[in-house]
Parts: sequence; structure tokens; C-alpha cells
Amino acid sequence: MAVENLFPAPSPARSKLTPRTWAGITPESTANVQSLIKESHERWHVFFIRNYRAHNHVIHCALTSWALGADTEIIQAGYDLRCQPLESRFSSPQKISVENFNQHLGDDEYYSAYVDFFTEVVKKQGVISVVEDYVFSEKANFIVGNKEDEQPEMLNRLMDGIVHSMIEIGHGLEFNVPGVVAEVLRGLAWTAVHLKSSSAVIPVSFWTAANKARAASIITRPLGSGGSAVPAPKNNVHALTILARILKDARLDTIQSADYYPIIYSNITDKYGAAITEYVKMWTFDQNDPQEAERKVEELVYANTVIYAVGGWSKDHEFNNDFFYVHLVTSAIFLYQFIEILEPASIEVFLRSYLAVCLTWWIGRGRPGFDIAGFFENVSANPGPVAPFHAPHKDALPRADSPKASNPNPWFRLIQEALVSPDGHLAKTLRALTHFAELYGMRAAGQEDLRTTELSGAELIDGTLFIRAAVLTNERLRKKDVDMRQAKYWDRKGFYETSLESGEKRGYDPNE
Repeated sequence: MAVENLFPAPSPARSKLTPRTWAGITPESTANVQSLIKESHERWHVFFIRNYRAHNHVIHCALTSWALGADTEIIQAGYDLRCQPLESRFSSPQKISVENFNQHLGDDEYYSAYVDFFTEVVKKQGVISVVEDYVFSEKANFIVGNKEDEQPEMLNRLMDGIVHSMIEIGHGLEFNVPGVVAEVLRGLAWTAVHLKSSSAVIPVSFWTAANKARAASIITRPLGSGGSAVPAPKNNVHALTILARILKDARLDTIQSADYYPIIYSNITDKYGAAITEYVKMWTFDQNDPQEAERKVEELVYANTVIYAVGGWSKDHEFNNDFFYVHLVTSAIFLYQFIEILEPASIEVFLRSYLAVCLTWWIGRGRPGFDIAGFFENVSANPGPVAPFHAPHKDALPRADSPKASNPNPWFRLIQEALVSPDGHLAKTLRALTHFAELYGMRAAGQEDLRTTELSGAELIDGTLFIRAAVLTNERLRKKDVDMRQAKYWDRKGFYETSLESGEKRGYDPNE
């Protein structure tokens, strides 16, 4: 495989579960984003401000803008802006081989060496085989006879840094760009140089249980139906039920604030890792059911959107659009890509591990509760315009003076606004929410799978959850004093005051 073949043009979605590309893509914009992927591979390191391990997002943003139909000039301007703080890629102290692969894990000095290693492995094995072998297999995570601090724990590393390595590989799988997965930007090489931050919540027992279930049954998994999965079995424990139980657990009251994001996370895993693992193991997953993976991804999408949007909303305060919670939304869009390529046992381990990390971040930021009834009563599903627009035609439907005549589909305006924002996370968030609405927007309130969870108010959740979340996300663009050049859209204050208000949360005994 020639080097240039690692950077093909991004391709359309493989199934209905994979996000679609929007009209607006042109030969020029496609060639542009293709060249940016290659340039970023050659020029930039995985981290900038390396002691802080801030992540290089430039291609995530470029691919998102391209997929949403942005013009070449917009894609290029966003890339140029986001490249300003980046650090140049540099040569590693030595090459990485099969023999010394585990010796330099977690060391970003070896990023380039891991890029070169995975380039060669992908050429020989192909992307899917490499992802399975080097990230999800038990031997890539736990080796019999190794000391605890010598275990490779590659899936743990995939989830480090607010799951950015997972997001990177997800982009490569979605857009069918081997260079993104194997070498250019983070991907597998990024996974290798991330840390083992989740050892307390991603234990070897996840593999033991999943492999035991795999041995009991081999199934064929049809995917790609779109929309809500088939009804869950009666003994299903929903992700929203896990949230409800955690809200009532007094062990998790009075979460303390922390400023540095790795400290936020490690404080929770050190103190509450065993409790979080308890809850993750309560979440059911049946490898015998061919619809289970798709159904469980839907549960995670609802849970993460509720954490971000409903958890961040209050009738008495401005929306707290938490920077950490929004990554739970932007990462969930890539779950579909992973369940399409992994073996059933690996899917179970992957989704459990992902849930564990999401729960850890939710708890670590203060574990806010959810006023679902207030959210659906008060949060609009149709935003007004940011700027004046031309009056609609005099014969416009439903009538010329209706706000819906000038904004008939709110998603179009929201996406337009996000594409020109200098903040790269905004477009990624809107794209994820748009996709969730496309899959689940037809859902009516009161459907059995949500109604029968233990989360209070879940019976009120319907398919408008995602447009309401999008409206809240974009609302800061509607403030007249926002400086688009210096806009800071995401909150980092957390929810630590609400974590002290534990009276209504208690009452659930995990031993019941």
C-alpha cells in the first residue's frame, strides 16, 4: 500500500446507523479536506501544551465541517485558526516494534514511532483487524504474569483524556480514511501514548464475563436498521436506570471541585471506582440477542444527552453547557462505527468501559440531577433567528407572519450558525445531536423502554430531546455581547453545589 493510499477522499456512510453527509459537499471541499488530513499527519504532534496534554482537534473539526457541507473557505479558515497553538511533530528516540511495543506506552515522545508502527501493521492486516487485536483483545489489555503497573490496558488508554482517542479512531472508521485510523493524528498511535486513567473502572473482569458469554453463544448481528431498536427484554436494565440508582447513592454525595481535568477524573476513580464498577455490571448486555448492541447504543445516547442537556438545564439559572459533558455527546456518535466492526464479546467490553468512563465524568463534575418535566415544559424546540432575515413570501406556509415561515426546520439554521463559529466543538455537538434526532426523532413520549426505567420523568422523554439540547447549546450565539473571535461557549464550573443537595437523591440501596 503506497503512502498516498492512506489518505483517500472521505467516503459516504456505510449504513443508516452511520451519520450521513449533508448536501454542500463539492469536489473542491473534498480535495481540500483530503489535503488537510495529509498535512496534519506530516506536521503536527498529538498534543499541544504537552504537560497539560491538550488535544489536537484540527482534523476532527475539518471532517465535521466537510460532512455538514461547509464551503472550502470555511474549512480552511477553521483549520488555520486551530493550528495556531499546535506543536510540531518530532522524531521519537527509537522505533517501536512488536518486541518493545509495551515498553513505551503512555510516553508521547514515542508518538511518531507508534504512528510508523501502526502504519506498517495496517498495511499488512487492515484497519478492522488491527483495531480488534491492538485495542480490544484481552492480550492487548491484560497479560498473565505481568505486574499491575506493567499491564498494557489499551482500551483504558483509548478512553483516557475524555475519550479523544476513541473519537479519533471513530472519525477514521466513519469516513473510511485508513490514514486517520493508523497514523495521521491520534488514532491508534494516540491511544498508545495516552495514560491508564481508568484502571479502577475498566477491570479485567469485563473481559472474563464477556468471553464467558461469547463461549456460550455465537450470534449473527444484523445492523443498520436505524430508528429505535426492537423492544428490550423484560429483564433489561437500562442506562437511565443506572443514572437513577447513582443519583440515590449516598456514597457519591458531596463531590469536591477540582480545576485540572485529570485530577477531576482521578479523584473519582480513586475514591469511587469500586462503586462505579458495581453499577456498570448491573447494566445488562445479552450477546445472544442480535439486536442488543444497537439497543444499548441507543440507551447510551439517551443517557449522555440527558446528562449534558437536562443535567445542565435549570429553570432558575442559565444553561450550564459543561465542557466535559459535551464530550459524552460528541463521542457517542462514534459508537455506531465500533459496533459495526467488533466481535460481540469486544462490543460488550467496549460499551461497558465507555459507560464506566461516562459515569465517572458525570459523577466527577458534581452528579447533577434531572428535572425532566421542567426541561420539556420550558426548553424550546424551535429557536428564533440570530440575525434579521428577509420576510418570507406573502403566500408562505403556514402563514406569512408565522415564525415558522422563516425558520421551518430549526436544524438548518442551527447547523449554519455552528459551521461559522470559531469554536470547533460546537459543530461537532450539533452534528451528533442532528444524527441522534435523525435516528430517534420520531419517538413519542411514554414508550415502554423509557417509561419502565427507574429514572423519574423518563416517561416524558421523546424525540425532541435532541433539538432542545441543540437549541440550548447554540443559545450563546444569540447574545449581542458575544465576541465571535474570543467566544468561550463551554462552562467549566461544574455542578458541585447541586452535589451537596443530596436529600432527594438518597433512598436506593445497591444491595437490594
